[in-house]
Amino acid sequence: MTTHYNSGFDPQPLFDASVVIPTVLRPSLAKAVISAFAQQGVSRLQVLVGVDKALGDAAILDDLKDACPDHCAITIFAPGYSTSIRHGGPHEAVDGGSMRSILTLAANSRYVAYLDDDNWWAEDHISSLLQAIQGHNWAFSRRWFVNGNTNGVICEDIWEAVGPGRGVYNTDFGGFVDTNCLMIDKIACLGDIHAWCASITPDTNGADRWVFERLLKRGGFAATDKATAFYRLTAPDADGKKRFAALKRMSER
Repeated sequence: MTTHYNSGFDPQPLFDASVVIPTVLRPSLAKAVISAFAQQGVSRLQVLVGVDKALGDAAILDDLKDACPDHCAITIFAPGYSTSIRHGGPHEAVDGGSMRSILTLAANSRYVAYLDDDNWWAEDHISSLLQAIQGHNWAFSRRWFVNGNTNGVICEDIWEAVGPGRGVYNTDFGGFVDTNCLMIDKIACLGDIHAWCASITPDTNGADRWVFERLLKRGGFAATDKATAFYRLTAPDADGKKRFAALKRMSER
């Protein structure tokens, strides 16, 4: 089921940008979507929310429909099943299956940004990415690390998601850009959109790295040089030990 919400809003003219948010309906979805609604310097913004699997309360979607501001439209895609291998679907990407690919193709804008349902953006995130991406295939921002329990900002990420040719992943992956920091020109990058469905890591959690690898080969990128994404640190992931060790060293300086 696909539904569009914003009374009297014509969704056919191209949007300045579209935002793709896959979700399992965690409570944190509200903060993520509201941060998209709050974007400044954008005349028309489309927010696409894809329900991979409804593990949380679907009432949150009704609240978000009501909160949609005049310059935005919210599109909700809820097929009633998951395409992620985590929930019995065919696609390797555990965090959404094919949802990011589907919503990217469905977006009614050339320019598509991505947001996880437990993170959020500063108000100039989209406008700064739109300015940077002009004449380029893709663009990226920097990010802040945030305490997953309190939502308090810890520090800027200066190690991991710092762009091509930089950071702790430079040797193995040529650098890295976090999903929440990325904007693509989906027409220029059409051949890369399917990469959101799969993984390059054994734990099937590396779709973001495969997308980054393809975009890196495509080239033509730009950076905003601003940290406008807020990335929540919760349970340690595969890189958690190194990350928390670095944060500990910083706190001891």
